[in-house]
Parts: sequence; C-alpha cells; structure tokens
Amino acid sequence: MPEKTAKTAAKAAASKTVASKVAAKTAPKAAAPAPKAVVKPTAKPVAAAPRVEEPKKVVTQRQGFKANEFVVYPAHGVGQILAIEEQEIAGAKLELFVISFMKDKMTLRVPTAKVANVGMRKLSDPALVKKALETLKGRARVKRTMWSRRAQEYEAKINSGDIVAIAEVVRDLYRSESQPEQSYSERQLYEAALDRLSREIAVVQHSTETEAIKEIESQLAKSPRRGAAKAEAGAEGDGEGDADDLDGDSDDAAVADEAA
Repeated sequence: MPEKTAKTAAKAAASKTVASKVAAKTAPKAAAPAPKAVVKPTAKPVAAAPRVEEPKKVVTQRQGFKANEFVVYPAHGVGQILAIEEQEIAGAKLELFVISFMKDKMTLRVPTAKVANVGMRKLSDPALVKKALETLKGRARVKRTMWSRRAQEYEAKINSGDIVAIAEVVRDLYRSESQPEQSYSERQLYEAALDRLSREIAVVQHSTETEAIKEIESQLAKSPRRGAAKAEAGAEGDGEGDADDLDGDSDDAAVADEAA
C-alpha cells in the first residue's frame, strides 16, 4: 500500500509539471509596455521689460521757457512770461504762454507748441549784445534803391528778432544833429528799431531803457559821420531817390573816428 501511494503521488506531481509547461507555452504573451510620454519642460515666463515713461510733450514743447522769464517775441520785442496756462479749445487742451509787454500795455497768449514757428527766443547773451553795440560804430550802409524797397528791408530786419540786424537798422537810419532831418517814415522806423534794441540791452544789462539809449547813442557817435551834402542829396521828398552809400567823408576820417 505505501508503495502504491508513493507512485500515485509521483505521477500526480509529474502531471502537474507537464501541465504548467503547457500552460506557459500556450499563455498569451504580455503586451509590451506603452512608451512613456516625453514631457518637455515648460518655458519659463519671460519677465516683462521695465516700462520707460516717455517725457511729457508739454515739457518739450516749452523749449526751456518758464514763468517770469523775459523773452524776445520778434513781432513785439521784449516781453515777460507771466504764466503758463491751459485752455480747452474745441474739446482739446491747449497749453499757452501768457506774455506781457508792459510798455505796449499788451498781453499775448502763445501756444507752447508754436514758439519755434513764431521765432520766440531767449534774451541775447552779453557777447551778442556787445557785438550789436560794435555794429553801431560801423559805417552806415544805404542801398541805391527806392525808399519803399529799403523801408521793407528795414522793417523785415526789425521784425526778425535778430539783435544784430536791428542794430544795423539803427546805424543806417541814425542822423546826427548836423545832418538833415529825417522824413516821417524814416523817423518811425528808426524809433521802432531803437526801441527794440534798447529794451533788450536794458534787460540783459539790468539797467533802465534810458541808460541803454544813452549807451547806444554814445556808440553811434563813434561811427563815421555822413557827409552833409551826400545825406541831403539822398533825402529828397519822403526819402525816395538814389541814395548811394552814405558813408563817412573819407576812409581816413573813418579810421580816425573809429580810433577815437
């Protein structure tokens, strides 16, 4: 009995081994593992560049002008900026310089964006004022043209705002006491040029207009005097006529006067 039992157990074990091998062969192969998804690293957010604030237009439009400053407005001469104000016109804000011309009792409002177009400028520096005063000592130059054309040229120089050009008008239209009287139109232009020149010199040199006029006249006195005969020949009627260069009596006299 024991032997049969042992044989039976051996057979059973052998059959189990065969069954496991067959099952291993017939079992379906396991599916290959799916490829792992490649995860790309997310890009780091780029930091926004710091915002640079643009300068305000109103600052650049002012061209460096500020309140209480004296300026030269070509058509009216020296004035003072009383204030910088804003006005709303047609729904848009407009910045304006409020300029006072005390002597003329006039107030002018100029858009800050238009100062370059109208030729408004700062006061001349002392070196340029000195150049203008030196111009007064030069020879008077009067072109051989009709008075009407010369008058237009003088007026254009006066309204140019150029202090040296204005000094040239004063020099050319100046008449000493020994010379014939000027015509009305000549006198008007001379006084207009003298007024513009003396105002700017007075403000730059921190003096009065009366003192500035005295300085101008002292410089004019040093210029070569015009010959009375030549001046009289060129001052017919309303200043019309062929007035040649009404310079000094001679080059020698001019040199002597300039040296003085």
